[in-house]
Amino acid sequence: MPSLKSIDTMFSQAVESKRMPGIVAVAATDKGTVYEGAFGTREIGTSAPMGLDTVVWIASMTKAITATAAMQLVERGKLSLDRPAHDVVPELAKARVLEGVDAGGQPRLRAPRQPITLKHLLTHTAGFAYEIWRPEIAQYQQATNTPGITTCTNAALTTPLLFDPGDCWDYGINIDWAGKMVEAVSGQKLDAYFQQNIFGPLGITDTSFKLSPSQRVRLSRVHARDDKGALAPIEFGLPEEPEFLMGGGGLYGTAGDYLAFTQMIVQGGTLKGAQVLRPETVDLMSQNHIGALEIGVMKTAAPGLSNDVELFPGMSKKWGLSFLINTQALPTGRSAGSLAWAGLANTYFWIDRTRRVSGVFLSQVLPFYDATAIDLLARFETEVYRAV
Repeated sequence: MPSLKSIDTMFSQAVESKRMPGIVAVAATDKGTVYEGAFGTREIGTSAPMGLDTVVWIASMTKAITATAAMQLVERGKLSLDRPAHDVVPELAKARVLEGVDAGGQPRLRAPRQPITLKHLLTHTAGFAYEIWRPEIAQYQQATNTPGITTCTNAALTTPLLFDPGDCWDYGINIDWAGKMVEAVSGQKLDAYFQQNIFGPLGITDTSFKLSPSQRVRLSRVHARDDKGALAPIEFGLPEEPEFLMGGGGLYGTAGDYLAFTQMIVQGGTLKGAQVLRPETVDLMSQNHIGALEIGVMKTAAPGLSNDVELFPGMSKKWGLSFLINTQALPTGRSAGSLAWAGLANTYFWIDRTRRVSGVFLSQVLPFYDATAIDLLARFETEVYRAV
């Protein structure tokens, strides 16, 4: 493994200056690991060190794994990208488009002009949105007493569509519904399906919806940054006995486990002899599936949870089957057409199939799209590309 002392120095300075609590970062090419490092502590102000085996809430990095499960079932003919999703999960037939509110503050709803498909769900074009970035959803939840998604209750999935399926891109609870589709046709809960069809074959042993005692000992606390930039640990945890397993954000895991997943995508669906997806499926997942639609600025409606998110300003951005796609090469070295996404507590990954490199950056800091985390991620990525 090449020595990347510059990355070590950068991350060490970030935690010593208390700009970040703890960081784990790993990167690999198809030839093997090129960098791994862990810095800082699992909880600021304590001596418990971040390690390569530290467990974090990977949040929306769960989505790509759920999409992989769905695409396995497309390969097997059990799911279709284009048939109405309510054929598989009848509750989706109840989805309605929010047109506004009446004089009494109650939502005005109508039926969508076309049915939601799995492709809509995997591309975030179904019409669903998160209250973090869309105040209309928060207002609906308040008016109807609908719980938020991290309650992992089925009622949380009943928020309305903000547009007709296929008309726009907006980030939301889509992949939770895709997870329901996986469960419906496989006859298994997501945890069992993932273990049998993804985690087991890839040698992923430390990623799960429910924390084991050994994982809990290694769990990093989630921290919140105040308006002066100071960090403090907060109470955060998903329900121990959820009504549904959150395919859009319910997994905890380690950097090494997620790196194995990204390397499977880099290598066309296979890792160390285990085939998880067909090469043509990986190609399909890596293509733009939103046509002329664009990924716009995600304006925060919950500043404690997310900053405004403007990815690669000035660049056209597209979405594959659960991945963000940069249409131009990045200054870091990342190739045009690469795949990426993130998790709410400032966890990030990228997958460059052209240069056959991927990386994972894990922290546990709110709000999302933290300026320090984004800066460190870009510098980490730049040094990785210089090394490879």
